[in-house]
Amino acid sequence: MAYITFDISKLKSNLEYLENLFQNNNIKWAVVTKLLSGNKLFLNELLKFNIKQVADSRVSNLRAIKRIKPNIETIYIKPPAKSAIPGVVKYADISMNTEIKTIQLLSREAQKQNKTHKVIIMIELGDLREGVMGDDFVDFYRDVFKLKGIEVAGIGSNLSCFSGVLPNQDKLIQLSLYKELIEAKFNRKINFVSGGSSVTINLILQKLLPRGINHFRIGESIFLGTDVYNNSVIDRMKSNVFKLYAEIIELIDKPMYPIGEIGTNVEGKSATLDEDKIGQSSNRAIIDIGLLDAEIEHMELSDKSLNFVGASSDMIVIDLHHNKNNYKVGDLIEIKLDYMAILRVMNSRYIDKKIINEIN
Repeated sequence: MAYITFDISKLKSNLEYLENLFQNNNIKWAVVTKLLSGNKLFLNELLKFNIKQVADSRVSNLRAIKRIKPNIETIYIKPPAKSAIPGVVKYADISMNTEIKTIQLLSREAQKQNKTHKVIIMIELGDLREGVMGDDFVDFYRDVFKLKGIEVAGIGSNLSCFSGVLPNQDKLIQLSLYKELIEAKFNRKINFVSGGSSVTINLILQKLLPRGINHFRIGESIFLGTDVYNNSVIDRMKSNVFKLYAEIIELIDKPMYPIGEIGTNVEGKSATLDEDKIGQSSNRAIIDIGLLDAEIEHMELSDKSLNFVGASSDMIVIDLHHNKNNYKVGDLIEIKLDYMAILRVMNSRYIDKKIINEIN
């Protein structure tokens, strides 16, 4: 059976690097756990570390986190759906919001649960995903300050995740100025200016982060060591906290060019065929994962002598060429994963989950 590993030693190294980076720059930060998809085995290991704040986009994941570590501060990091509001108030100490009607519902639910629910109001800075428009945000804050059971914990923004708009000094200075304007106009203290994510780490490393940005939400860089801004790995961080292993279930020398009339495959695509391969053959292996688990465009074979040929719903074909490493049926193929592949694999109940290099 295919399985994914979670390397606790490498996770520890990445967490320590980021903690030192943020501490040295007077920044508070939340560990974004959505990549773990609520897996209790992996969450339990992560929460053994001295993490102050976690964030997720699924109420069920926050519920699992609170059951493991009830006193940890939690953030729900997308505008809540109406049906999710009772769970958001119960399991998230803070939520990120862009709709006044939603915050009004959070207010009613917070009073019903006898709680004060904190909100971070997201401002649109150009990536065109979630965020209140700049022309509307003063009136928006005015309305929110009137609500019972609601505390405005901060102001935030999201960049890069949707349109790919990168953070820079100008955009983050703009976010800081929004915060100062709200504080001056309403005589209210805004604690968090949550303008940082994995893509913003590069600005800290270049000493370009505006002083007013004091809160980050980090997911990808913890697990892949990614400098998202430059599409590279941050020096001294580990890129392979996760690895996937799939078993060879068939290994046969086969033609490299299909035999018969060509139609479309399971994805509705027609294969791009190389007529130079007519009459040639190669060692072809089938491994026990498929499109149901992840897409090959988001995976990389660790053994560079191999390459992907294609995939169907639950099998992937690999070309072993002359099989110089003498793979056999039953052997495991090691696969490196990018963010989207990990997300898909962690959501697959057909992939086993294993801890390695556990720290006692």
